[in-house]
Amino acid sequence: MNLSPVMTIEDLKGILPHRYPFLLIDKVVELDKYNGSNLGRKVKAIKNVTFNEPFFQGHFPHRAVMPGVLIVEAMAQAGAIACYNPADPPMDVSVASINKTRFRVPVVPGDTLELSAEVLKDRGKMKLLGCTARVNGKVVAETELLASVRPLESIGGG
Repeated sequence: MNLSPVMTIEDLKGILPHRYPFLLIDKVVELDKYNGSNLGRKVKAIKNVTFNEPFFQGHFPHRAVMPGVLIVEAMAQAGAIACYNPADPPMDVSVASINKTRFRVPVVPGDTLELSAEVLKDRGKMKLLGCTARVNGKVVAETELLASVRPLESIGGG
């Protein structure tokens, strides 16, 4: 996989509402062009996992492991980028449901988390995302997310 950014952290901060410590992707390295629909659109993003992450202080002191819920959140943030169209007004993307989640291998400091997401179904305001997290090409986690996509102004954020 080419690790040169298609979107940098500054680009991501212009799209995602998350900030430290909850902005969990560092860059996007692949993103399908928007072709009028998000259906089938894929994204690949990177999260560099370092020992300086605040959650490692307590999860766990004897063996640092990235919490599964944060791996799912990182996959969801990558999925939000797959739902992004620069021509749209600012959008809010939130998780409506999480299904078929599996954690296969612990993620530890020093790992580079490779996050993939694909829009499996596009029902306008609702999108079904298939997400996978890998380290060194090996699947460490996977999930399906149902995402709700709404204009920020409709929720008082625009």
